[in-house]
Amino acid sequence: MAFYVVQFLTGLASAASLFLVASGLSIIFGVTRIVNFAHGAFYMIGAYIAFTLTERFSGVFGFWGGILLAALAVAVIGVIVEMVLLRRIYHAPELFQLLATFGLTLMVEDLVVLIWGPDDLVGRRAPGFRGAIDFFGQNIPTYDLFLIVLGPVVLGILWLLFQRTRWGVLVRAATQDRDMVAALGVNQKWLFTSVFAVGVFLAALGGALQIPRDAVHHAMDLRIIVEVFVVVVIGGLGSIVGAFVAAVLVSELNAFGILIFPKISIILVFLVMAVVLIVRPWGLFGKPEAPARRTPGLTVNPWRPLTSNERMAALAALVVAATLPLFAGNYLLTVGSEIAIFVIFAVSLHFLMSVGGLASFGHAAYFGLGAYGIAFLAKMAGLPMIVCLLLGPLLGCMGAAVFGFFAVQLSGVYFAMLTLAFAQIVWSIAFQWVDVTGGDNGILGLWPSSWAASPSHFYWLSLGVAALVTVALRAMVFSPFGYALRATRDSLLRSEAIGIDAKRIQWTAFVIAGTTAGIGGALFAYLKGSVFPDNLGISLSVDALVMVLLGGVETVSGAVIGAIVYKALNIWLVSQTDLSKLVLGGFIVLIVVVFPKGIVGTLELLVQRRRKSSSPPGSSLLAKPIESAE
Repeated sequence: MAFYVVQFLTGLASAASLFLVASGLSIIFGVTRIVNFAHGAFYMIGAYIAFTLTERFSGVFGFWGGILLAALAVAVIGVIVEMVLLRRIYHAPELFQLLATFGLTLMVEDLVVLIWGPDDLVGRRAPGFRGAIDFFGQNIPTYDLFLIVLGPVVLGILWLLFQRTRWGVLVRAATQDRDMVAALGVNQKWLFTSVFAVGVFLAALGGALQIPRDAVHHAMDLRIIVEVFVVVVIGGLGSIVGAFVAAVLVSELNAFGILIFPKISIILVFLVMAVVLIVRPWGLFGKPEAPARRTPGLTVNPWRPLTSNERMAALAALVVAATLPLFAGNYLLTVGSEIAIFVIFAVSLHFLMSVGGLASFGHAAYFGLGAYGIAFLAKMAGLPMIVCLLLGPLLGCMGAAVFGFFAVQLSGVYFAMLTLAFAQIVWSIAFQWVDVTGGDNGILGLWPSSWAASPSHFYWLSLGVAALVTVALRAMVFSPFGYALRATRDSLLRSEAIGIDAKRIQWTAFVIAGTTAGIGGALFAYLKGSVFPDNLGISLSVDALVMVLLGGVETVSGAVIGAIVYKALNIWLVSQTDLSKLVLGGFIVLIVVVFPKGIVGTLELLVQRRRKSSSPPGSSLLAKPIESAE
């Protein structure tokens, strides 16, 4: 019994730090609507700076002063980031803000290695809390007891701040309805900056307080950000009390799950997250969002099929790409195959996001399921490659059919978070079901048949499949199904009013996108010769989002260019420099700031401006009613 009490207290201590980070993210998202992927990076920077300061200054005041100074220093960094970067893109699509914060995360991961080195750093024990209390033969660290007390104290301070101050009233109002707060004359710029500073301070404080418990390392940002997303979603966006309760729930599930359900301990947290989203999408303590207001009279650039000249240009580009084996070596052909596969992956997500308006944060699940489908058929059933390629993606199709049924019942960020929860459930199963999936050892020995074994033949196979998939999805965009899907994206109520079964259309699009991603995963399994749980991981899902957003989410086929640019640059940088993440992250941030519509979207905008400037004055006036109607 004493052991379980100590385990419970250990969970509460972990909950304190998790609550600090999650409350900061909840506040930031609730007001600014930024899915701040860099929140884990601020947590990590807080830990690194705190380690440096506590090692430099001795004594009680040196340690605790270092903890506080580290959090304040990171808050200042957060203010600079908000004013220099995020303030420029508040009016950009919300997912571009995610892209910018992801770029920041990549940069920070290399910067901390550059400054502090790649080795884990072990901080010193907290003065005054270096011992332990004996509890029926079990030792309870006094520092854990300090964290257990600190959590409710911070909760109380935040409650007073948000309930008893004018700033807190404005923050709570902005969480519910930003547009109304702006209409009342509140300076949103400074409100957003102050909220971002408070959120970053809490994240950095959570990281700084971890140095007596855990080693500081350059991968701790990704580890914490997934748990923080879970806590924020379960507790409710913008709810501090919800973040506290959810942090305790998640931490206790982690503490006891490994004891009671060792085979599914990782799955439990994401299973709870999925159930909460399905039953109560706005979280246990959150409130439904006010409907977004659209400015009347806004026009969009209507999509159109390719002209004859554009089709010939696309065909010529494909022919040129097909000539690569005539002069390139095996390495370049392998890189070309990987890029073609990721084009398939990117266009599948692009179809769901751009045409369907459904942003998935867990699209790698279906890519990975397609890869595991190949592994099961080839290794366990012994089927030939051609049969595996035809049947393997069906595992991704089945996963998309099941998960999509629940996901399309939601919209916006709740849809995105539910897809993340489902993806993490699948990843957890692959990671822990060792007898079937091999766990983190993966499934090895998946090599192509003789007809596709050479790098040139496999390149042509990948390129051909990528071309067929891209053409098929583009044809769907301009089919009756595509028009119905776009109608549900633009106005769900109006589409249902004219007889479109919106949920069925969206579910079908989800299944199509998942199956297409499974095709890419199937080819990827043969390219690498193995399958690992990382093929289902959140980092791969983020890569897909980056490729789509780089190309242009408001375009028809921008994901093709986005995938080629991102993957080629990523592979080249890894081979050229040890700071590849720093350069790639800087490039992503630059693209977001300079080309907020993506590479293809910006090119299309320039072409349209050139056409308007060269057309007679009367023709542009005649075009306006057409664009407005579209």
